[in-house]
Amino acid sequence: MSKLLVIIGSTRPTRAADLIIPWLVRKTTEHKAFDAEIVDLRDWPLPIFAEHFGTIGDRNDPTYSDPVVKAWNTKIKEADAYLVVTPEYNHSIPGGLKNAIDSVFASFGFRNKPVACVGYAGGPGGGIRAIEHLAQVFIETEAVPIRNNVTISMVTNAFDAQGQPVDPITNASADVMLDDLAWWSAALETARAAGELVPGILRRQAALTATR
Repeated sequence: MSKLLVIIGSTRPTRAADLIIPWLVRKTTEHKAFDAEIVDLRDWPLPIFAEHFGTIGDRNDPTYSDPVVKAWNTKIKEADAYLVVTPEYNHSIPGGLKNAIDSVFASFGFRNKPVACVGYAGGPGGGIRAIEHLAQVFIETEAVPIRNNVTISMVTNAFDAQGQPVDPITNASADVMLDDLAWWSAALETARAAGELVPGILRRQAALTATR
């Protein structure tokens, strides 16, 4: 069973994510491939990213500039897969979510692990532009963003009184997404167990050092 972190990417007091989370918790807990945990960025008061190699201490056991940053890196590194719930702000993701991803520094916590997204918006776009930007960010972390995600348009009217999606395609899309995420998680767990390459940035640094 894969350890799945469901990351709530909005911290706004009136966030629409709270309409989505009860439904998404049911979907993830019912999926037999996952041991799911909700990670709410409201509970992680991360400082604005300012880490560098002088603040982390020992690279093999980083201390970072703040205990919460170390705890956040540990939390991310312990997981096998990620599901990010994100609104779309100005055609992109919330600044707090970007900061949380940036804060996974030197631990390579996301590396070689799959990421899926549930995007939402108050308009017709359903957060698709936020998801597209998030994929680019996660590629840089050497994570593996999957293709099949969920978009929820007109989010304030997207769920009925029982907390179920009004549009049946939302449930169908979530099932496809979770099955794909489970497949990629199992495949990448097997690959990591067989051995991982040293992160590319460290290999490049070693190659440059060798030429001097």
